Amino acid sequence: MTAADIDAIYAAFMPLQIAKVVDFSVPIAGVVDTIAALRAEGLKIGSCSGYPRPVMEKLVPAAAARGYAPDYWVATDDLAAGGRPGPWMALQNVITTGIDDVAHCVKVDDAAPGISEGLHAGMWSVGLAVSGNEFGATWEEYQGMSKEEIATRRERAADKLYAAGAHYVVDTLADLPDVIADINARLAKGERP
Repeated sequence: MTAADIDAIYAAFMPLQIAKVVDFSVPIAGVVDTIAALRAEGLKIGSCSGYPRPVMEKLVPAAAARGYAPDYWVATDDLAAGGRPGPWMALQNVITTGIDDVAHCVKVDDAAPGISEGLHAGMWSVGLAVSGNEFGATWEEYQGMSKEEIATRRERAADKLYAAGAHYVVDTLADLPDVIADINARLAKGERP
């Protein structure tokens, strides 16, 4: 396969992805309530996406209509410096939202490159073991799994996220407020990521 072949596949795929992304814009269970709780605590919410800008321009308003709207978002192709695992998208969120200390930022991701992004940016990094890429299942598939399969997939995902350097690994975003409380306690003791 040549570079031209890859470019041709990408050119054919991109319009399909743009057309279909809205069909998959329903937030994961618990996300809207968790984000509201974090905002009530005064936290700002940024997003670093692996999607390119044309996809995000369709996805962001669709997700907002369903209750999820970050304060700022960056698409993978927005910055000349590049995307993950480099720190640039996370740091652009810091700059735009006016955070003055990256040690007070938490990068949450469901894949190893996003964990690396947070570490490279000097942030606490939290992995999502069940509600994401590393677990590798839709909500419907998850509901049909045995407890043993869920445990096996959770362990495999958590191992990958910890191996990437995650400070914490939780099942879903709904578990994040307890992690934030622990991070705040560690910061109060002078700890840094």
